Amino acid sequence: MATYRGRFAPSPTGPLHAGSLVAALASWLDARAHGGAWLVRIEDVDAPRCVPGMEQHILRQLAACGLVSDEPVVRQSSRGALYRTALDQLIAQGHAYPCACSRKDIEAALQAAGIARERHQAAVYPGTCRPERGGLKGQAPRAWRFAVESPNALVNWSDRRLGPQTQNVAADVGDFVLLRADGLWAYQLAVVVDDAAQGITHVVRGADLADNTPRQILLQRTLGLPELSYAHTPLVLGDNGEKLSKQNGAQPFDADSPLAALQQAARVLGLPPAPAANVADALRLWASAWSA
Repeated sequence: MATYRGRFAPSPTGPLHAGSLVAALASWLDARAHGGAWLVRIEDVDAPRCVPGMEQHILRQLAACGLVSDEPVVRQSSRGALYRTALDQLIAQGHAYPCACSRKDIEAALQAAGIARERHQAAVYPGTCRPERGGLKGQAPRAWRFAVESPNALVNWSDRRLGPQTQNVAADVGDFVLLRADGLWAYQLAVVVDDAAQGITHVVRGADLADNTPRQILLQRTLGLPELSYAHTPLVLGDNGEKLSKQNGAQPFDADSPLAALQQAARVLGLPPAPAANVADALRLWASAWSA
């Protein structure tokens, strides 16, 4: 598979932890097992949450584990013009519209409609500012949303690890944000544009991002971009049973003992122990054993 191109795309909001390393190792191994390229992209589009110097720290963590990008590192913060072009295309085609709703407005609309949601469930946008419902009604636009149309809302795809997947984006998500009210580009648009621009063919990432996939597929189809192959890896859970994350205080993995950190990540991925004295030998063993 000479055309294989994979990537690992961390956000510089904190150091990589054990869960991050699982995703990084899995994506690197998948690329190596298929004779492909592995790229690192820094997802720093959410500038207020980024920590100064964290990008360099993350790259040092990866390098300690033998995971080095095959091409120069790309940063989302320098790619706004690409995102604007994509948004302009969606607007011109009638697939995006301005929205004046705040989170409070959305919650109020859902409550008025008698729509309840679980505590951790994201609110499904009720379509208040859709053009056919009167649009902005004289209010100032806050954000731009992707118009999810019912005929295309049911997305089916096959995940290489999770198997057949399906989601009705209209019912489960609603019209999702492309450009945020604070002027920052939304993850869904940025990641789709970046993957296409970099020629990415395969995405290997944590299972917590699986429900993002149908939105990204919808954008790929609407923008006329290639659809990708997806594989979502097991998550590392904290003592409270929730996904290990920077938000819940996950500690960085010990980059001073990279082989031990990699051995732990490999166990999560179901890989055999590597009786190796160094990182390079361990990575070679796991790449030959990789079967995702």
